Amino acid sequence: MIVISTWPFGLPANAVAWNVLQDNGTALDAVEAGIMQCEDDPAVQSVGYGGLPDASGEVTLDASITDHLGRCGAVACLTRIRNPIRVARLVMEKTPHVMLVGEAATRFAIKHGIPEQNLLTDAAAQKFAEWKKSQPPIKGDETISDNTRDHDAIGDKPENHDTIGMLAIDSSGRMAGGCSTSGLAFKLPGRVGDSPIIGAGLYLEPGIGAATATGTGEEMMRVCAAHAIVENMRRGMEPQDAIREVLQRIHTRRGSEAGDVSFIALRQDGAFAGMSLWAKTNFKLRFDRQSRMKWLRRRRSRDEVVGSFRRVCFSTRGTFDAPATNRVR
Repeated sequence: MIVISTWPFGLPANAVAWNVLQDNGTALDAVEAGIMQCEDDPAVQSVGYGGLPDASGEVTLDASITDHLGRCGAVACLTRIRNPIRVARLVMEKTPHVMLVGEAATRFAIKHGIPEQNLLTDAAAQKFAEWKKSQPPIKGDETISDNTRDHDAIGDKPENHDTIGMLAIDSSGRMAGGCSTSGLAFKLPGRVGDSPIIGAGLYLEPGIGAATATGTGEEMMRVCAAHAIVENMRRGMEPQDAIREVLQRIHTRRGSEAGDVSFIALRQDGAFAGMSLWAKTNFKLRFDRQSRMKWLRRRRSRDEVVGSFRRVCFSTRGTFDAPATNRVR
């Protein structure tokens, strides 16, 4: 059994998911439960309840989930519903579709017994008010969307687009994955990133493996990143090499203009990896395997951990690839 997830807030999410696996739960149940823990935490301002709103002040949520058979479900621009990962699973299991969006997705959730609630916490509202004050006055026929400043600059702050991504394998060898986010802070209303896009922010190929992404969603969408990583593993690449190839592809296309990009990948046999495009990204891969919760830190060798965590740092002058025995964060 194994659970891996993204970012520092992945540690408590992993703990919840691991408890499900230890109770002989499925990987799908574990992923849903673990991600819901993060969605319920108002201190995490890039996922679920307490997430930072869009430029109009509304919190909109995106999520996707996939199981060992490759079935998948997703929601985008979901409003007033605390746990989008739960709704994504309902889409997968209760409809013939893959994705529902906007107000229709909210009505679907309510129909299936999920209550509505205000998702904007006092802390998120305060940050929104501060951001709004920094915007230039609206003139003439301009709207908030027309008038907001460079959203790419906003997205350069990792805390404004951290996605919880989680991959797991249960005691029966079944794999599942999921991801959830409130998206880019103060985004243009209607903007959707990679998290609910199967193949961009999340992908699973039965019998091969899975990958999920976090960072600036537009970068993942441009290269169908999660699918590309899993396809690389299908062709025989190790997880770290599969990720590296996609990072190199993004850097070749975008160079120094590329935003924050990080991935985790899990192969069916339990091998895994996590990598970031930029050294500035405060990305941490967290994993729990064989009843031990690990927080990967600096100066541990690859032999001291299961799988690998290697950081690839790119610049316009070339590339740096940390050796296999280099630090894990």
